[in-house]
Amino acid sequence: MNPEFVPSPEVLPEAFYHELGGGRYESTPATAGPWSAKSQHAGPPSALVGHAMERHVPRPGMRIARMTVELLRPVPVGDLTVTVRTVRSGGSVEVLEGEITAVGETVLLARAFRLVASPPYTPSLGTVPPAPALPGPQPPHTMADAHLDGYIAAMEWRFEDGRGFDSLGPGTAWARQRIPLVAGAPDSPLTRALTVADSSWAVGFELDHHTNLVINTDVTLALHRDPVGEWLCLRSHTEAGPGGSGLALGQLDDELGGCGRVLQTLLVTERRDRP
Repeated sequence: MNPEFVPSPEVLPEAFYHELGGGRYESTPATAGPWSAKSQHAGPPSALVGHAMERHVPRPGMRIARMTVELLRPVPVGDLTVTVRTVRSGGSVEVLEGEITAVGETVLLARAFRLVASPPYTPSLGTVPPAPALPGPQPPHTMADAHLDGYIAAMEWRFEDGRGFDSLGPGTAWARQRIPLVAGAPDSPLTRALTVADSSWAVGFELDHHTNLVINTDVTLALHRDPVGEWLCLRSHTEAGPGGSGLALGQLDDELGGCGRVLQTLLVTERRDRP
């Protein structure tokens, strides 16, 4: 990778989070989303609760196959508390629930299905065309009217055909983290996927999010196999109509091909501050 396109180490924090013990984490400025330096992009906190779920009573031979994150309110860039509990534990299927609180207020809920991994003779199936090859290094990508010094800068983005966040979707982008999720802890295939999953609808912006309020209320990540490598590709498009809401649909690929899907419900409404 060409070093001229990488932010200097002095600019980026060591990680998205620092673990404080007892389920508490300190958020760094790298978690800040594009809409405010005080509110987090949903990618890092989604991955943080996934990180906690993977460490919650782990069982060999089982993996998280599907996780849904519900965004109750903006997640502040500050100290967070993460809790996980087992809802159901069976021989082949477990259901986990996670919660993130900030200043005593619940800001995020999550539910995950942890399943026994499929046997080695399971056929490899898939009908989605392969993703385009990883493009070469690109200058840092920008987004109109966005806060760029948090999550957007903490990820490396490579769009196809010179496109970017301000291009009208559908869209395709490869992305990887420049910093780990939690300082001193290894990233996992699940947390890497969750860190990028919430960006799916932004990769394929198709609704006017400047004139109207367009924001996702949730994100569901379903993985039929664990992603491989640092780089992940999102191929995303949006479906919407009058009198309803939006639906962002994303295909997730890695260097080996398709590995999962991303689904996001989009709130679409007029901005209250419009004249």
